[in-house]
Amino acid sequence: MKPIWIVDDDQSIRFVLEKALAREQLPVRSFSSGRDVLAALDDDEPQVLVSDIRMPGGSGIDLLAKVKARLPGLPVIIMTAYSDLDSAVSAFQGGAFEYLPKPFDVQKAVELIRRAVEESLREDVRDTGQAQWPEMLGQAPAMQDVFRAIGRLSQSNVTVLITGESGSGKELVAHALHKHSPRAGGAFVAINTAAIPKDLLESELFGHERGAFTGAQTTRRGRFEQADGGTLFLDEIGDMPFDLQTRLLRVLSDGQFYRVGGHQPLKANVRVIAATHQNLEQRVRDGAFREDLYHRLNVIRLRLPALRERGEDIPMLTRFFLQKSARELGVDAKRITDAAVARLQAFDFPGNVRQLENICHWLTVMAPAQVVEPKDLPPELMGVPEPRPVAMFQPPAIDADSMPGLAPLAAMPSSLPVTAAAEPASAPNWLADLEREARRLLEAGEAEVWDALTRQFEGRLIHTALDFTRGRRIEAAQKLGIGRNTITRKIQELGLED
Repeated sequence: MKPIWIVDDDQSIRFVLEKALAREQLPVRSFSSGRDVLAALDDDEPQVLVSDIRMPGGSGIDLLAKVKARLPGLPVIIMTAYSDLDSAVSAFQGGAFEYLPKPFDVQKAVELIRRAVEESLREDVRDTGQAQWPEMLGQAPAMQDVFRAIGRLSQSNVTVLITGESGSGKELVAHALHKHSPRAGGAFVAINTAAIPKDLLESELFGHERGAFTGAQTTRRGRFEQADGGTLFLDEIGDMPFDLQTRLLRVLSDGQFYRVGGHQPLKANVRVIAATHQNLEQRVRDGAFREDLYHRLNVIRLRLPALRERGEDIPMLTRFFLQKSARELGVDAKRITDAAVARLQAFDFPGNVRQLENICHWLTVMAPAQVVEPKDLPPELMGVPEPRPVAMFQPPAIDADSMPGLAPLAAMPSSLPVTAAAEPASAPNWLADLEREARRLLEAGEAEVWDALTRQFEGRLIHTALDFTRGRRIEAAQKLGIGRNTITRKIQELGLED
């Protein structure tokens, strides 16, 4: 291990830290000024730098900036007897590992230096392999199976169906399949079939001729034409309208299509990769998805595991996303302790990899120190209750007509917040009805009261929103403040399909 460098113009501080670190069998090298440190960097480098903030001939903040320019990954601990806000802000803005005000407890200072050493050693190992990191990360067996499948398909143009929960990285797999295929030189065109209104989706996919409909003032190339010679990724294929499924099947079967309003067949030299979070077999049984299209898409099937199924990948992904967030924001990457990573690994991650990436963005901006401790994690990761719409729960099926006491829920105002914190002092009638029904069920000893009432609440709320938007799911989801995937899943779970 490389030595720990201590720079302070106060000889007594250097002496105390030298002796304390020697007792811990940690190598030490001391300096009295920043100039001496910069000169020594020409021939050597430290494992950790501990620097005073105010010294003759240059401040510790200036030294921090110069050292970071030469050794960006070096942990630097800033010491100061001036515990003011400006010093702390300057230290962290300069990328300091931690800020240590004087006078300090020697043992705590040693513990902090040890943490910095451990992090530095991890960084040394990580830096050796970071340049070779692929576009996808994963050491879990399930992810290795996915990587092997991508490798086997590298020289194939076969249609692939990717399944997996929302946020698990299906588009990344599609990108990798394209990148490692013979079509890598062509375009990769992605379209989310659930995010585009039904009336516009046909034109988006196949294009339209001038004058094909009101507003079509020019001829427009669709996604199939844009992806000519490359790959077309159809995300959320399970939500594609039934009549468009027929047109897609014809393209996959014949290799030809027509623009909307067109009469000239166009050749589709496109590899199709589709993805869905839904159970397409069940959609076929329900009559919502064409069986012949399902078999046409399901040539090769790749199942992407949920993040909770690959917990061993969370430390690697977390550090990767922290570095990615830092690059995007133009700041130094936050470091995360093993204890905080363990807390992440214990979390269920309903939003999968996308949720973990969002948490890392949040930590990059909001974590108070350069090193993320468990106490710095967002509330949902600390077991702290957080107001959230009850529509996010997924209870088991229960007969919605078995509890007539909740009938007034259908008449609740659409603008009324559903979080408890927003309740008015005088509860409206529907809340009184809810309270009476809950009390009746509790007194009767009914099981799963929460799930039963939540399911009915969700059903009435979504039904009202769909009625308000005349059946437009995406608009209903926006008005309710939930995601489009959530409302689609809830409609299926609650039996609200038309």
